[in-house]
Amino acid sequence: MQELNFKRYPFRIKNKENKLFLFDLVRKKFIRLTPEEWVRQHVVWYLHYELNYPLSLINVEKEILLHHTKKRYDIVVFDKKGNIQLIVECKAPQIKISQETFDQIARYNLELQSAYLMVTNGLDHYYCTMDYSQEKYVFLKEIPTYSP
Repeated sequence: MQELNFKRYPFRIKNKENKLFLFDLVRKKFIRLTPEEWVRQHVVWYLHYELNYPLSLINVEKEILLHHTKKRYDIVVFDKKGNIQLIVECKAPQIKISQETFDQIARYNLELQSAYLMVTNGLDHYYCTMDYSQEKYVFLKEIPTYSP
């Protein structure tokens, strides 16, 4: 797999019938290793091991209903009260981050009302918060570390 703009993490990877699978710490099972999953798992490790977010507050690939349409988010992080703290949209490394990517996460956030947003393709990372009164993104240098 392609080297990403994250630390190197000691992933558990296995080969089954000539297909690679990677162990997901959140879902607690092996997941088919695709380029997007490679990015997603790096983000999970980054959030947990670098920013100290507890695994119990991280949710991966869940379905939500947006305007009567089923969508799937990549990663959501909750606070201790159950409020959404962070939404992460992951793209495969070969996918360029575009305005369309930000529009996608913004649509999710209309429903989820997260404090922070992160968009990454594993190479480029963008962090922001929403200014709801002015309906715009405010870009940040990084996502804050976990504080209980």
